[in-house]
Amino acid sequence: MSTHTNPLRSLDLFCKVVDNYGDIGICWRLARQLAHEHGIAVRLWVDDLVSFQRIWPPVDTGAATQVVAGVTVQHWRGQDDAYTPADVADIVIEFFGCEIPPGYVEAMAQRPVKPVWFNLEGLSAEPWVEGCHTLPSPHRSLKLTKYFFFPGFNERTGGLSVEADLLARRLAFLDSGESTRFLQDLGVSAQEQQGCKVSLFCYDYAPIAELFAAWQASPVPVTCLVPEGVGRAAIEAFLGQPMVPGAAATKGQLSVRVLPFVPQTDYDKLLWSCDLNFVRGEDSFVRAQWAGKPFLWNIYHQDKNLHHTKLNAFLKIYDPATAALVDLDRAWNGAYPGQLDWSANWQALQAELPAMTRSAGQWVHKMLANGDFMENLLRFAARLVVEER
Repeated sequence: MSTHTNPLRSLDLFCKVVDNYGDIGICWRLARQLAHEHGIAVRLWVDDLVSFQRIWPPVDTGAATQVVAGVTVQHWRGQDDAYTPADVADIVIEFFGCEIPPGYVEAMAQRPVKPVWFNLEGLSAEPWVEGCHTLPSPHRSLKLTKYFFFPGFNERTGGLSVEADLLARRLAFLDSGESTRFLQDLGVSAQEQQGCKVSLFCYDYAPIAELFAAWQASPVPVTCLVPEGVGRAAIEAFLGQPMVPGAAATKGQLSVRVLPFVPQTDYDKLLWSCDLNFVRGEDSFVRAQWAGKPFLWNIYHQDKNLHHTKLNAFLKIYDPATAALVDLDRAWNGAYPGQLDWSANWQALQAELPAMTRSAGQWVHKMLANGDFMENLLRFAARLVVEER
């Protein structure tokens, strides 16, 4: 969308970090994409700069305001500051329903031309999402309307966020053989690269020990690459040493290597370089889909096991999912009825991996047909402006 035809030229995105890397991960990708591909002046308000720096090292954790990769980053320190209409952007986005400062909302209402206000919701394949996508929500006392905008997996939602050049970069990376050099630079040995390469990014409550036991008895060697700090207790129990980058151990058919916590762009390369990816939350969940490789999703825990409903809704529509992958994903999230035979399951899943990989590539093109999430949001915002004139 060109800023020459779109009057919406500035955007404020408010992000409260709840899941350490998922929230800021999603918001940072969206902010960069809006600035670089759409020419919009983006200001990202974020309350946790330390987590932000883990995924993007140039971030200065002590700066109140800074410009990073073409995006203005504002340290969001609280709810009590005062704002004027001049402080308000053309588009205002609150991420996952975080409460933006009351003074900012009041300034929105005082703006001569009201901003387009969105609540970006979480990604889910549950059917109710389609009925709530783009619904208006009038403010209870101010002349403002907020719109719900949902990412999703079909044309009745906002789709998934994807940079215009992402697939071309992935193909160039794989076709050039750069993945071998990339893994070497992370300390992965030539022998480890010969195994079934698996990236592991999960929450601490995932049953890592059971998975590792199955991998130790695998019919083929497995190389598990895990970022520093992920599943620390279980990883250190396997390694027999502290979990620091470069730590590695082999038991049976399983080799585990600890990687440094890499920036977002390198995390994409890690997903592209592996045969199977274990991801968590939402940001890595989306990136795993664009990687075109089979994956398992460790979903963020919700009360009353509501996350199980969300998981099952996705597994129902995820074309590459075989029975073995569905069973393992449910066991990985505590949603499997009874006791899973982890070793038998892994043998079945490993045998199905080539077919799942082909299907994962087809899934990428199916998701592309729904359009880019940010492109869809900006198009909807521009339409609202025209309708309100």
